[in-house]
Amino acid sequence: MHHSRLSTIVIDCDIDDLDVATAFWSQALGKPVANPDQDGDGRYAELQTAADEPLIVLQKVDHASRVHLDIETDDLDAEVARLEKLGARRVALAHDRWWVMEAPSGQRFCVVQPQRAAFGPHLNRWD
Repeated sequence: MHHSRLSTIVIDCDIDDLDVATAFWSQALGKPVANPDQDGDGRYAELQTAADEPLIVLQKVDHASRVHLDIETDDLDAEVARLEKLGARRVALAHDRWWVMEAPSGQRFCVVQPQRAAFGPHLNRWD
């Protein structure tokens, strides 16, 4: 048995200065900036969300701006296999840590390892 849940709303930003996008989305969503440079490389910023809300992360990208979802799981291989049975396809393994997937309807999303220490709220259990 493995577990998964919606973990993150990722706002992909094709922009030179992520601070501009971070300031806009912080004010637009009423969420303070929790970390303006999550990984220390200027590519990720995180807005502050409550423990029972999905994370909101801004990501500097080199493709068209869009929004995608992350599904976190305690068993990456099992969750990817489950989603493939539902019709999703693997697009790319990123940094040996998460899978970029595509839904049958064309939307891209990621399957990632747990993003918060407390992996409990809104958890789905799969056999």
